[in-house]
Amino acid sequence: MRVLLFAMAKEAAPPFDAGEPVENGAGLTLRRLSKDLAVCLCGVGKVNVALGAQYLIDRFAPTELWNAGVTGCLTDLPAGTIVAATACVQHDMETFGDPPGLIPVLEQVELPCAGADDTLARLAAAGFDPVPGIVASGDWFGRDLKRAQRIRDHFHALVCDMEAAAAAQVCLRNAVPFRCVKVVSDHLFQPSQYEEYQANLPGAVQRLTQALCALELA
Repeated sequence: MRVLLFAMAKEAAPPFDAGEPVENGAGLTLRRLSKDLAVCLCGVGKVNVALGAQYLIDRFAPTELWNAGVTGCLTDLPAGTIVAATACVQHDMETFGDPPGLIPVLEQVELPCAGADDTLARLAAAGFDPVPGIVASGDWFGRDLKRAQRIRDHFHALVCDMEAAAAAQVCLRNAVPFRCVKVVSDHLFQPSQYEEYQANLPGAVQRLTQALCALELA
């Protein structure tokens, strides 16, 4: 069984907003789309997604956990570009004396994603033009141009979100393969980033839904 984790309801367009509701005590919106797929809306931020990921692992013992959503871009990739994550980093993890992004216990900065080459190949075969890249995550919406540049340059990150790396950390600790697909909705180096996000969100969600269906996640 696979599980699919979204942060926001507006990222989960049909058919991912359907299915049989699953009661839970964790405050999650959880649905069974089929006997082989559960979809969870966890809320924005690293703690919310970590809670959701751990709950899904404990409840369903999945063979794979996927995170999908829209994302801000740290380069000039066009809005609508599909990114297959090769690794995730936590750009806001800093402890005294350790390199930025180093995750305690795991003792690594880059948290590898499973199946990135397979994801890229399947999306390309479906007619998309996906790109591989590192996703930088943190509890920050990205409205600081200098900070965005530092994240890009230090971590070699392509895009920046608020969830993926936390889910990747939970999956690594549980030995569950983690896979991640993001779609560019805005550019973090643009002064009008928020307006761009609002304007591009519907198209980015449509593109994300098409990609997930091509990956047979529906």
